[in-house]
Amino acid sequence: MKESLFMRAAFSQPTERPPVWMMRQAGRFMKEYWEIKNKYSFLEMCKTPEIAADVTMLPVDLLGIDAAILFSDILVTAEAMGGDLSFTQGVGPKFSNPVRTQQDIDELQTDVLDKLQYVSDAIKVIQQRLDGKIPLIGFAGAPFTVLSYLIEGGSSKDFKLTKLFLNNHPALAHQLLGKIAQVTITYLNMQIDAGVNALQLFDSWALALSWSDYQEFSHNYNVDIISKLNRTGIPIISFCKGSSVFAPMMAEAKPDVISVDWNADLKNIKESLPSGIAVQGNLDPFVLYAEKAVIKKKILALFERMRGEEGFIFNLGHGIMPDIPFDNVKYAVELIKEFRYKI
Repeated sequence: MKESLFMRAAFSQPTERPPVWMMRQAGRFMKEYWEIKNKYSFLEMCKTPEIAADVTMLPVDLLGIDAAILFSDILVTAEAMGGDLSFTQGVGPKFSNPVRTQQDIDELQTDVLDKLQYVSDAIKVIQQRLDGKIPLIGFAGAPFTVLSYLIEGGSSKDFKLTKLFLNNHPALAHQLLGKIAQVTITYLNMQIDAGVNALQLFDSWALALSWSDYQEFSHNYNVDIISKLNRTGIPIISFCKGSSVFAPMMAEAKPDVISVDWNADLKNIKESLPSGIAVQGNLDPFVLYAEKAVIKKKILALFERMRGEEGFIFNLGHGIMPDIPFDNVKYAVELIKEFRYKI
C-alpha cells in the first residue's frame, strides 16, 4: 500500500501524476447514493458496517479515485459522548441537548470506544472489499468544530453562541475541548488498529476564529491529537476551512499533509511550509459546475502551477456540493488520471 500513488504523495515522494480523491466523494451528487439513502436514515447508514461499506465503495467503483474515505460523520464522537444527534433532510445535524453549562460538560462521557465499534467494523468490511487496491482514509472532526456543533445545537452561519462561550467562559471551553480531544485521540487510534491507511482531521469551521482564538481553542488541541496518534506508516492530513490563513500554524502540529481551501495559491502555500509536508487541494468545487472545457483548463492550470513540487494530492478546497453533475466529477477524475508530468 505504501507504493500507492496517494501514499507516496502524502509522504512527499515523487509521483508521475497527482493522486485524486475528493471530499464528500461518496455522497448526494450520486443517484446510487440516493438509492441507498432513501431506504435508511443517515445515522443508520453510518452505523451499519455493510451499508457504510457500500457507500464508501461508490466512488471507488464509479469514479476510480486513488483513495477511498470512510463513510461516516464528524459528529459520531459527540453522539457517543452523550449528544442527542439527529439529521433532518434540508436542515442538517441537530443536537437536542446543546452543551451550555458546567453540568452539561460534566455529563459528557469520554470512555466511549464501545459505542463507536461500528466504525471499526465498517473499516474491516471496507478493507476486505478494497482488497489492497487503493488506500482507505479514516477521519474525525477536530475538537473546535465538534464543540461548535454541541454549543450551537447544530449548524450555524455566524457561530455567535460558540464565540460568546469562548469569550465569556474560556475555562469551560477548555474543559469541553479537552474531553473531545481525549475521545478523538482514542477514536483515531482505534481506526488505525482497524486498518485505515491514512487519517484526516477535519476542522471545518476554524475560519470562524481569529488568529489568536484559533491558536488557543483549535490549534493547540490539534497538536495534542496528532502527537498522540500511532502514526507509523499512516499519513496524517490536517484540513480546515481557513487553511489558506492558518497553514503556517497548522504545520507546527507536524501533519504529513495540509489540505488547503481554494482561497490560496497552492504553490505559495507549499513553498511556505517546512519540507516534508505535502499539500492537498485546492480546486474551487464550484468549478465542477462549469463546462468541461473550463474544468479542464482550471485543473491543468493548477497542475502546471504545481509542476516540480513533490507532495501534491489533488482535491477540492471543500466538499462536493449535492447538485454538481456526476458526469463533470467523473470527467475531472478521468482527466487527472490520464495526466502525466513530462520529464
